[in-house]
Amino acid sequence: MVVGVAAAQDAARPTALAPIAVSADRKEDPRGPIKGYVAKTATTATKTGTPLLETPQSISVITADQMKAQGVETLGQALGYSAGVSGEPYGADARFDAPRIRGFDGRQSQFLNGLRQMRTAGAPPFEIYGLERVEVLRGPASVMFGQGNPGGIINLSSKRPVFEPFGEIGVQLGNYDTYGTFFDVGGPVIDDGDFAYRLTGVARRANQQVEQLDNDRYFIAPAVTWKPDEGTTLTILTSLQHDNPSSPSALPVALTLNSSNPLGPDFYVGDESFDRSNRNQANFGYEFEHEFDDQWTFRQNLRYSNLDWKYQALGMSSLTGGVLPDGVTIRRNATFQDEQLNTFSVDNNLQGEFSTGAVEHTLLVGLDYRYFNNNVTTQFFQATPLNSQNPVYGGPIVLSPTATTNTAVDSQMTQVGLYIQDELAYENWRATLGLRQDWAKTQGTSTNRNTGVARPLDKDDHKLTGRTGLAYVFDNGIAPYVSYSTSFEPVPVPATGGPLEPTSGEQTEIGVKYQPDGWNGFLTAALYDLRQKNVPTQVPNGSGGVMTAQIGEVRVRGLELEGVASLSEGLDLRAAYTYTDTEIIGGADNGNRLDNVPTNTASLWLDYTFEEGSVAEGFGIGGGVRYVGERYGNTANTYELDAVALLDASVHYQKDNIKASLNLANLTDKEYLSSCGTFGCTYGNGRTVMGRLSLSW
Repeated sequence: MVVGVAAAQDAARPTALAPIAVSADRKEDPRGPIKGYVAKTATTATKTGTPLLETPQSISVITADQMKAQGVETLGQALGYSAGVSGEPYGADARFDAPRIRGFDGRQSQFLNGLRQMRTAGAPPFEIYGLERVEVLRGPASVMFGQGNPGGIINLSSKRPVFEPFGEIGVQLGNYDTYGTFFDVGGPVIDDGDFAYRLTGVARRANQQVEQLDNDRYFIAPAVTWKPDEGTTLTILTSLQHDNPSSPSALPVALTLNSSNPLGPDFYVGDESFDRSNRNQANFGYEFEHEFDDQWTFRQNLRYSNLDWKYQALGMSSLTGGVLPDGVTIRRNATFQDEQLNTFSVDNNLQGEFSTGAVEHTLLVGLDYRYFNNNVTTQFFQATPLNSQNPVYGGPIVLSPTATTNTAVDSQMTQVGLYIQDELAYENWRATLGLRQDWAKTQGTSTNRNTGVARPLDKDDHKLTGRTGLAYVFDNGIAPYVSYSTSFEPVPVPATGGPLEPTSGEQTEIGVKYQPDGWNGFLTAALYDLRQKNVPTQVPNGSGGVMTAQIGEVRVRGLELEGVASLSEGLDLRAAYTYTDTEIIGGADNGNRLDNVPTNTASLWLDYTFEEGSVAEGFGIGGGVRYVGERYGNTANTYELDAVALLDASVHYQKDNIKASLNLANLTDKEYLSSCGTFGCTYGNGRTVMGRLSLSW
């Protein structure tokens, strides 16, 4: 319901509030399925399901319907048509997702069902088929979550049980030797019962653009909901995922960006006789909600996560630019890494809805806790080089007698946060006020196993962060707003190096949102100015490997435009434009732009399904374009990357309960470098083709 319903309020009660965009929009479950592309509510910004129109901050929601239409397989692909986000700034990498949000590295800013996914080198991917939606909150979010860079956070929302029986089973076949099956079934355990279940699964064998690299996956996600009465719900969410992601090594700048005869995107730096990867991740948790009465609701969100990853691979060494003096032989490193990570997170909050005179309040008071146990051993060796003109594979691989890096990190990080938020409504005005106090503590050691020297990693951090926002919702569905917010993020101890200073940031944002009454759409525009101090980045460690350092302060200013619509005529669309101006303040790169952040990006996706009764009933076609502008590959701004425009396409057909689809990304097989820097250059994905056939009931 939009603002126009305000006219229906009782004139005899002059202090009554207009139910602006609340009564109808709150019927949409902010974690549930959405028909089409247009979401009206979200949980990420406020945790209360506030309508997007009334939230004074930029939010993008990517629905399961959109991801299906675009044939999305990874988080990077899902983010490809959203404003303010670079989904795959370093090309596709099956090991982890590395998006950028408003110019900042988003690897440490990914959440699953409102709880952070912890890993020092980037969150491990979660199976996209197991998601109901992806929400991108742009700008600082520390008031609600206690951590996250000022660029924002990405929150993945799992599929949950529903009390209506349903099912889907299908197969998929694509290039890169991809083939697999998927299923999603659920419903009430018994008719008119209190329990519902859902079981989602994927089994897929696949390679990558470099055909020697594996990318298999096996995923299973059982879920159960218990709803003993209308005011109480307990949902148990679990998942098990096994992967074997290989490393797509970078290539030397001299043999790609600065070469008249560059190596292609399918060139293999590793060796199948040596490279191997085995990763298992498990999530066990629940969401509990109980309404005491019409005013007060308690929620508890809890999860335990375990990541076990053993990995070894050959890749380009950064020494002397990655090449030997002959100019054609690639220096190589051998990396051995063993990760044992355990995370326990719990978020408790109490929500109250009441009035003080003519002002309505949605008050949220919460306490959350996180424990992260990080046990990682890392070794780098110089390894047998590889002739790029006449590569010989199959070994033997000779390693240097001593590891150039040989560390064991054993650390524990705990964080406790206390937060309070008040959302106020007075006539057409909407205000959001929030404060949070965080206490973070790191303990442990980083041991150089070559020398036996152990360095303590003990560190205590604490910070008060806040957010304030004001919006006015006009009767025609237009809502201008202004907001100010701050961020705080204790940085986990990296695998190679000592403790880092926490990052801090602040942002001012003004914008306008429009939710039309006559058609299903949502339009937004935002201008922002944000800064972050103690920005972490990857730098050479002097022995061919990498380490994490902090570069000081970064300022980012930008403009974001976004529109999404699902029309009754069968047309779905999403469009976005982003202008980003970045500047490094202080240090050796003072005045330069951030690495791999294009000044201009734009995208447009259209999907049309022929209506019932038409000649082509059941058929649909879709297409899109993604434009990534010019950018620098490093903070020294010495590597310039050209702009690129990529075309995507789809065709689909549905007859009764059977659906077939074909998706093509990078339709013209455009060859382009997605990034270039000290650690070499990486290519973006070439043409990918994926066909699916499914039966639903």
